[in-house]
Amino acid sequence: MNVPRAHPLLVVFTLWLLVFSASSQIMIIAPILPLVGTELGITEALLGTLVSAYSVMVGIFAIISGPFSDRIGRRQILLLGSGLMTLALAAHVLVTGYISFLAVRILAGVAGGVLSGSAVSYVGDYFPYDRRGWATGWVMSGAAFGQIIGIPLGVVLAGAFGFRTPFYIFAASMAATFLLVLLRLPQPDVRRSRDRVTAGGALKEYGTMLRRKEIASAAGAFFLMFLGVSLFVVYLPTWLEREIGATANQIAILFLIGGVANVLVGPQAGRISDRAGRKGIILLSCVGLSVTMALTTVVVGTVTAAYPWFFLIMGLVAMRIGPFSALLTALVRDDRRGSLLSLTVALGQVGFAVGGTLSGLIYASVGFGPTSILAAASVMGMGLVVWVMVPEPGRDLPTDGSLGLSPGADPSTPSGSRLPEEDGSVDDPAR
Repeated sequence: MNVPRAHPLLVVFTLWLLVFSASSQIMIIAPILPLVGTELGITEALLGTLVSAYSVMVGIFAIISGPFSDRIGRRQILLLGSGLMTLALAAHVLVTGYISFLAVRILAGVAGGVLSGSAVSYVGDYFPYDRRGWATGWVMSGAAFGQIIGIPLGVVLAGAFGFRTPFYIFAASMAATFLLVLLRLPQPDVRRSRDRVTAGGALKEYGTMLRRKEIASAAGAFFLMFLGVSLFVVYLPTWLEREIGATANQIAILFLIGGVANVLVGPQAGRISDRAGRKGIILLSCVGLSVTMALTTVVVGTVTAAYPWFFLIMGLVAMRIGPFSALLTALVRDDRRGSLLSLTVALGQVGFAVGGTLSGLIYASVGFGPTSILAAASVMGMGLVVWVMVPEPGRDLPTDGSLGLSPGADPSTPSGSRLPEEDGSVDDPAR
């Protein structure tokens, strides 16, 4: 299908809608789990598996889909993932009990894995490096809008019309995403992988990438980023309820405020990083975030104090997302970008799971204070790893706009070197 070149704002909106729909259908699970258990007669012990099954499938299929994304192109992956996610969300109409609900969440997890990293990869393909921070910041703010609008609305609709209703809403928004990609988003004119996708070949490719110091460091930083957030956030509501006396409604308002902070800060931080550089913004965010996390139990003594403090924390979290995602797009050449982004998403899932487990053990043993300090250490570790170990195009290395990528160096060669047949540049449709 011959799709005309899209306006950059339409590209950003389409990817934003994708992130909004995909993240909202994940976040809605937690607040409606009690309703699910009541309507379907599922025990509390089994309800948690509906969440973990999704995460496991995302991690597995993120790894699998990366090489396919590099070979068939980002547009085809977006169509496949959004179409599959639309079907999975609509299939919630068939849920009658635990087994059927588990089956549709597994299917949604497969779709989520296919989509993992696809939005940022498309940004990396479509936009020049000096506009990727702006584009990524807005695209990733879709998750915050889901937190502000999608989740409260979904909870209200679930209470009024049943737990399946929010999934129908997000199925409709994902279907709209599919149509926008089909009708308006072209395949960016970048080099694609010519390698036949096999399990052995994919594992070899991931191993080759991870042997490069800057990629291994960036992957480790991504793991630390999710580890730190999970360590801090998972038991924050429990601490606020037990120690500060916060109610469930006040916790909901707290996370609503956090979503607002994300929307206000994320896109602006990405735009500023396009001009001022990525690494300085990331380090500043990590330093500020580590300090605020560590001081939470000292500063927050009332629910009223928790609101501005959490706004500050979530603003600092959002401050690093756009710049770091944009930096990741520039660590491999175009035909390896999908593999790298999928790999980091999978590592992020592992980091979040590890953080959630550790936070439970530490909180139960010594309380939230030490838990928040460990989260702060993880965040600071991420900032130092990025600052010291991950080079930035045009700053740490003399490049022509990307770190050996655009169209870039072979992932097995040193950063900045170029393949003999790639001396020309690929036209970027957004230029």
